[in-house]
Amino acid sequence: MTTLSAFKHFTNGLAEQEQLMPVLFVGHGSPMNGIEDTEFSRRWTQMAKEIPTPKAVLVISAHWFTKGTRITAMDFPETIHDFGGFPDELFAVQYPAPGNPVLAKETAGLLHSAHVALDHDWGLDHGTWTIVRHMYPDANIPVLQLSIDYTKPPQYHYDLAKELYALRRKGVLVIGSGNMVHNLRLAAWDKLDDQQYGYDWALQMNEKFKQLIAAGDYKSLINYNALGKEALLAVPTPEHYLPLMYTLGLKGSKDTASFFNDKTVAGSLTMTSVKLG
Repeated sequence: MTTLSAFKHFTNGLAEQEQLMPVLFVGHGSPMNGIEDTEFSRRWTQMAKEIPTPKAVLVISAHWFTKGTRITAMDFPETIHDFGGFPDELFAVQYPAPGNPVLAKETAGLLHSAHVALDHDWGLDHGTWTIVRHMYPDANIPVLQLSIDYTKPPQYHYDLAKELYALRRKGVLVIGSGNMVHNLRLAAWDKLDDQQYGYDWALQMNEKFKQLIAAGDYKSLINYNALGKEALLAVPTPEHYLPLMYTLGLKGSKDTASFFNDKTVAGSLTMTSVKLG
């Protein structure tokens, strides 16, 4: 698809009410989840079977943090191995999903609150492909990434996400990819294999975040730094938390929240994920 009219033909044929896609926030965790058969990766595979097959996937990944907002706009985004110290097998992975330049342009046009640059240099980082390759292993669905503007506060990202709502009506699956609780500095790597091992503050904030999501108290989640010292330990830096703002901003009036992969890893990380719709 190389023209705007082609995209409109692609989307206008969809019945909006029937094709309203759910929206996800996925805790992606270690890059090894991209190649290993874990309880997390198995749930991603199952999730793809439970929801409608999307016409395209748009991911807001914690690992594309930019000044300004950008969207991948190439025909075939490269697979980015943005990590170090892992087995060669992980670096060998390629996820050859196509992009969709026309959808990228259309999406940029929806975001009136931000100038969105069409990017031809990034690709799919591990916040995206480690999840999506389990959901759609045939790599036959277009996948795009939208970057996170690190100069903006959570409220900005929440509000910006609202402008993407039309994509849900057009069969596009939007995924925020990060981790609600993400403090690598305090991770207990010696407890990595211990089931549900979590520091008290991590377990407390995981439950608090879930309660606020279920209650629809998004104002408190946007202003997470006012939730006490436990919240500041859970979110010492914002990049893994901000993708959640995009998921919440896309909530519709009839959407309900459900949780999956609700586990704590290495004491200070949670894989807790959210489905709206």
